Amino acid sequence: MKNTALTHIHEGLGAKMLPFAGYNMPISYEGINIEHETVRTAVGVFDVSHMGEFLLSGPNALALIQKVTSNDASVLIDGKAQYSCLPNATGGIVDDLLVYKIKDEQYLLVVNASNIDKDWNWISSQNDLDVDMKNLSEDYSLLAIQGPKAVEAMQSLTSVDLSSIEYYNFVVSDFAGIEHVIISATGYTGAGGFEIYCKNNEAEQIWNKVFEAGAAFGIKPIGLAARDTLRLEMGFCLYGNDINDTTSPLEAGLGWITKFSKDFTNAASLKEQKEAGVTRKLVAFEMQERAIPRHDYEIVDANGTEIGIVTSGTMSPSLNKGIGLGYVTIDSSKVDSEIFIRIRKKDALAKVVKLPFYKI
Repeated sequence: MKNTALTHIHEGLGAKMLPFAGYNMPISYEGINIEHETVRTAVGVFDVSHMGEFLLSGPNALALIQKVTSNDASVLIDGKAQYSCLPNATGGIVDDLLVYKIKDEQYLLVVNASNIDKDWNWISSQNDLDVDMKNLSEDYSLLAIQGPKAVEAMQSLTSVDLSSIEYYNFVVSDFAGIEHVIISATGYTGAGGFEIYCKNNEAEQIWNKVFEAGAAFGIKPIGLAARDTLRLEMGFCLYGNDINDTTSPLEAGLGWITKFSKDFTNAASLKEQKEAGVTRKLVAFEMQERAIPRHDYEIVDANGTEIGIVTSGTMSPSLNKGIGLGYVTIDSSKVDSEIFIRIRKKDALAKVVKLPFYKI
């Protein structure tokens, strides 16, 4: 079991620690609902140092990224980030990821913790372009400072005007007394804020200064459990739940990051799927009665016939109702369609809704 540079701090704070993606990670401190509310209304800090970072450099770095990712990275300018995915050769998804353009011929790929080795091996196997690849995952820490008060709380720690960093943009600048830190506005909570990429030996200083600066704003440490409820309220996909090696990006509602203006892995068959139309679709649903949907629960129609499966589900702390994502047959995917979630042999009524569940 691996530790992050901050594991000892989480343990000292009394966090509930559990294994996640091979790391000993803080799942909660005070409780999911309290932590969730902190991020929605004030500011909270996640240690997400288990995420993976690959640096791709050289004249063909962009060409390799264009080959292995579904989105069009050629539109990126310095300081811009992009959400994308790595299609596999059989119609599914190797992983979803962020692509950062540091400068010409240098890109940072940020991948999911559970897929670091898998993604590295996949991209390496496609690298016939002599691109220099460095796996920085074990050398870097990542803090996500999220919430509506994040800008105000953190401004004293940097010379950069944090309010000027637009969503999916980043800067490399000073932060908390450390030079050359990546400050990125690519959060996965829908609550605003920043991600801070730094070297492992800088993480504790940054953590301490972040909490000093944020004390007057009600800052708290937040665990991965609340991170999951926050991302689900926004309808963001979680790899391993909502997308995986067998789910097409088109089925998952990720057509917007699947650009057929370029060639990429399995583009031809995905284009055929788009033209023919998908037979199932990832939908968002809200429970119409008091019930909590969970991963892998069956979705059935009014006759009790199975039409799909729940991929993510929870009791929404902000909405105080059961919400979820799941794949259903295309004829049950329209907004306002009634579906049923089979919970312990009882079919509980739900309704297909538009995302996000939580509207700021």
